[in-house]
This record gives sequence, structure tokens and C-alpha cells, in this order.
Amino acid sequence: MNELKNDLLLRALLREPTERTPLWIMRQAGRYLPEYREVRAKAGDFMTVCRNPELACEVTMQPLRRYKLDAAILFSDILTVPDALGLGLYFETGEGPKFERPVRTASEISKLAVPDVSESLGYVFDAVRTIRKELDGQVPLIGFAGSPWTVGTYMVEGGSSRELKIIKGLAAEDPATLDKMLDTVARTTTEYLNAQVEAGAQAIMIFDTWGAALERDDYRRFSLDPMQKIVDGLTRERDGRRIPVILFTKGAGPLLTDMVGTGCDALGVDWTTDLADARKYVDDKVALQGNLDPATLRESPEIIRQGVADTLASYGKGPGHVFNLGHGITPDIDPEHLGVLVDAVHELSPQYHE
Repeated sequence: MNELKNDLLLRALLREPTERTPLWIMRQAGRYLPEYREVRAKAGDFMTVCRNPELACEVTMQPLRRYKLDAAILFSDILTVPDALGLGLYFETGEGPKFERPVRTASEISKLAVPDVSESLGYVFDAVRTIRKELDGQVPLIGFAGSPWTVGTYMVEGGSSRELKIIKGLAAEDPATLDKMLDTVARTTTEYLNAQVEAGAQAIMIFDTWGAALERDDYRRFSLDPMQKIVDGLTRERDGRRIPVILFTKGAGPLLTDMVGTGCDALGVDWTTDLADARKYVDDKVALQGNLDPATLRESPEIIRQGVADTLASYGKGPGHVFNLGHGITPDIDPEHLGVLVDAVHELSPQYHE
């Protein structure tokens, strides 16, 4: 593999000194970019892009051609894992992802087995290898997966759900069965992420969208413990370099104090928690990633610059900050506005690293 020309992200994730704050953007390859929409329209649908390594590489590279970002993130989806578990993923226009065969009973869950990820998810690892070659050491590549709890919500609900009634019912009525399902997802995800690292991913992120929908004790049992199993089983070094691991529970707030002990290197912080408070929660034991409100990108360039300034100031001086949004960029954003954000981080962040 080619030598890395820009390792700011990897250094920041390990709380090593950097000359400025590195940045990347969740969903940086996506529908706000006209070039992405063009590729997706030609491909026909989202999963066709995911399953074609050349197309996945193309859309991964698109934001790097526009902006001075410090990382690429694999173009894929958190639902590739339950798809590999045989649940029959499909996308319905206007309604998002759905599963033909959701699992809701002890009998259905007992039939789940860890698949051969090299066979069922080989297209993802081919995409990682293709992207690494195309990147040519320009910036590191982030691999990712969904948390078992978040992935599990789709598996049980059969699609996207805000109330999570069915899985919360399962947690209350048959927690041991839910534990079993989450353990299968965690073991599959561990193999999946390690195969991403083997193929060339240089950092790993686990997205937990729905963990904060649980009460704290349930969060620890059903969300954090399965993520802990993954962290414990991950390959943490390759080619003489540490593979940093980022955990992100949307809306975590004080739950960040529980997440620090997992052995992860960094925690994502959404926009509902001030970074100064987050630093106190984690006692500077891990790096922090975030956390400008994505809605700020709808505002004027002056307001975007001020938002960047405020976010940098809220973290303050010292190493261990990766600039990002507090959640993914939304499809309605003007690409020029993201350019304003990127330039502002480059201009305003060095003062925090003197």
C-alpha cells in the first residue's frame, strides 16, 4: 500500500499533536452532490452503487475532488450486515430500506448464523481495495458498520422506525432472545470490520443511531455491551500503524462517560452536546469527533463560519479533535456551503494547536 501523505485524522484520533484540526463529514459522499446523483441515476438504485466496487469507489472519491478533506469514508450501508444474514434487504421509493424476512421470535432468531463474510460481503472488501488504490495515499480510508442495536432495530422492525415498539417489546418480554440476536450481529460485524481492515481500511467507525432511545441500563446491555464485544475483537494494528476506532451514539450526552471504558480511541458527539461538556464527560481519555449542527449548512456563509468558530472554541486547545457535523449532511445542502465550512476549519483551527 502507498505511504500516507496526510495522516492528520489518524493522529488526531490517537490524541497526538496536529498542526490543525482535521475534518471529514458524515455522508460526505451523497445526495447533496450533483455528481453523486448522476452516478446513482445511471446505476438505477442505491444498492447497485454499493455492490459495484468501481461505482462505490467513484462516489467515495467525489467529495475529495471538491474539498480539502482529511479522510475518505467507504461508500456502503449499515444494512449490508443483516442483508448478509439473509433477511432480504430491499429499498422502497420514499420509504427507505425494508426487509422481506424480519426476525421477531425466538425461533426465527435461533436460526440466524454468522455468515462467511468473504462470500456474502466480498463486494464491500473489493470496494475497499479499489478505493485504497485510487486514493494513492492521499488521505486515510475509514471503514464502518452499524452498531448491533441499531442494525437490530431494522432486523426486528422490518424497516426504519422511530418508536421501535417491536424491538423494545422484545427487550422487555424476552431479553435473553434479544441478547442472542445482538451477539450474532456483533460477531458478524467484528468479522466484517476486520475484513475491511484486511482490505485496507485505516480507521473504523461504528454508528449507533438508536442507542440513546434506550434507558441507561438498557443502553448498557443492548447497545454498549454488543459494541464492546466488537471493539474487543477488532484488529487494532496493521502495517505497523494503529487502526483507530470511533464509536458514535447519536444523542449520547452523559452516556459518553459509559462509552469511554470500551477501549475505543474516539467518540462521536452530536450537536446536542457541547464539546466542552463532552471533554469533561470523557476526561480527555479519548478523542472527540464533531459536532456542528448539519442545519447550519443551510445558512449564510457568515453564519457557517461562525458555527465553525464556535465549534472549534467549544473543544478548545489541545489535540484530539476531529471536526465533523453532529450527524450526516442532508440532501438539501448547497455544495458551495460545505466548501465554506471546509475553508473555515482550515483557516481557524491552527490557533488551537500552537
